[in-house]
Amino acid sequence: MSRPIVVIPCSTETVGGLVSDVAVRKYAIAVAEGSECQPLLLPVGKGLADIGSVLDVASGILLTGAISNVHPEHYSDEDPILPDAIDRDRDAVTLPLIPAAIERKLPIFAICRGFQELNVALGGTLHQAVHALDDYADHREPQVKDFDVMFAARHPVKLTGELRTWLGQETIVVNSLHGQGVRTLAKPLVAEAFAEDGLIEAARAPSGHPFSLGVQWHPEWQIHSNPQSLALFRRFGDAARGKIAKGQAA
Repeated sequence: MSRPIVVIPCSTETVGGLVSDVAVRKYAIAVAEGSECQPLLLPVGKGLADIGSVLDVASGILLTGAISNVHPEHYSDEDPILPDAIDRDRDAVTLPLIPAAIERKLPIFAICRGFQELNVALGGTLHQAVHALDDYADHREPQVKDFDVMFAARHPVKLTGELRTWLGQETIVVNSLHGQGVRTLAKPLVAEAFAEDGLIEAARAPSGHPFSLGVQWHPEWQIHSNPQSLALFRRFGDAARGKIAKGQAA
């Protein structure tokens, strides 16, 4: 029996001097082993991603984290504070893809940069540098080469709403590897997790979507050793298989 296809838009990076479409493998592993779906990488260069064709084959969309930032021109009149950390090709694909997928009630799992894309695509805004603001903690990763340290649990988040129901807990401890964060949440989204400093750490699409969730942390990291992360990927896979009805709350 064929597995449902989960489309993963790539990021633009230069590899060996050549412009490349890149997706870190841990995301595909999480989809294949955690959600039990077939990951399919989507290139994001100009003319390489037809949204209609993508939606015709996709049973779900996974939006990954990345070293790049969403360009602020999509949510404000600010200049980017890190001009070299911009991926216009990815923005050009993911930002129109998201509302089209939401309209079709296609399951979406949006992680870190993906969560920021989800918010911007639906009308929200971002802080470009959370760590530069007096009211917030520094949510960036430690500057080390040890990935186990980089992706280690860093701070608690308080869960509310459906996310609390899904995981059966009021608080979980998550990793943290982001400089940008949600400033104003898009009106269609419902906040469902908060850091101790009040920063929104997760949000979902309103009722009626089988699974449309954005999280600011990285649940794809070593999912088999994290029951909460595995539960989210399992639910995402169930939604992609149609086991969660489209009329049921996301």
